[in-house]
Amino acid sequence: MAVLVTGGAGYIGSHTVAELIDKNEEVIVVDNLEKGHREAVIGGKLIVGDLRDSEFIKDVFNKNSIEAVIHFAAYIEVGESVGNPLKYYNNNVIATLNLLTAMKEAGVNKIVFSSTAATYGEPENIPILETDKTLPTNPYGETKLTVEKALNWCDKAYGTKYAVLRYFNACGAHKSGKIGEDHNPESHLIPLIIQVAMGKRDYISIFGNDYNTPDGTCVRDYIHVSDLAQAHCLALEKLRRGNDSQTYNLGNGKGFSVREVIDVVRKVTGCKIEAVDAPRRPGDPAVLVASSEKIKNELGWAPEAADLEMIVESAWNWHKQHPKGYSK
Repeated sequence: MAVLVTGGAGYIGSHTVAELIDKNEEVIVVDNLEKGHREAVIGGKLIVGDLRDSEFIKDVFNKNSIEAVIHFAAYIEVGESVGNPLKYYNNNVIATLNLLTAMKEAGVNKIVFSSTAATYGEPENIPILETDKTLPTNPYGETKLTVEKALNWCDKAYGTKYAVLRYFNACGAHKSGKIGEDHNPESHLIPLIIQVAMGKRDYISIFGNDYNTPDGTCVRDYIHVSDLAQAHCLALEKLRRGNDSQTYNLGNGKGFSVREVIDVVRKVTGCKIEAVDAPRRPGDPAVLVASSEKIKNELGWAPEAADLEMIVESAWNWHKQHPKGYSK
């Protein structure tokens, strides 16, 4: 039986597909290719379609033998979600309800859900614990939290077992150099800084320099994308063992400021990178750093690429080999 990976042509999804293929899993990828890339799917069966089309996703389950789902498909831009919340509710919530309905009708009761640290909003503790309050400061985080609540009720009503993975700043690229991060437009910090190093943009903007942090810039927890992929596989194995539904944080447990990340990219690339201060963006908390002790203790997960320099080196390697991303 197959594992269905929604959004498997996207950044984190494609790395998880690669991890599943390495483990000899049968994989079916569903992606509408709006944000994902066909070239990023290096194994399994790709079915192009949109989860917002309820009949499409029901057909996928009817025509394939699916055991479990790993669900990535979603819009992820915080700023855009603030300006266009309906777009995010339509894609992130309604599409997921279509998926859960199709799963229920097909008798599939295991799902690993890609959530986010944005569900916490302004954290009450650093590092953030899974038991902390969830008060999102933007529609993106709110849509992810809405899905988490739907999963909880589906578990109670239908026995749909889930693992929610709330992760922090995904970054880096696969060790093979075949897959990496390619968003259009790009919004993630490390590839944006690398674009400056490659001469694709003149400078990197620092959004806010007056936060209550050591250097005034936002602090984030950066985690290698392959470590995230490994965590999804461990969560899937947990569900296969018949364990109860759980929510886990995923991060390195250490935060780096925007200025610190820029300095590391300068060191790795050897390039002069100009940074320019800009106004704060709406919905950006000052500090987001995870406690990942729960997933380490319960699933035996541990990040293999915890060093920020290693993470940036893997990203730099991919971008040098793919200066135009996945475009030929």
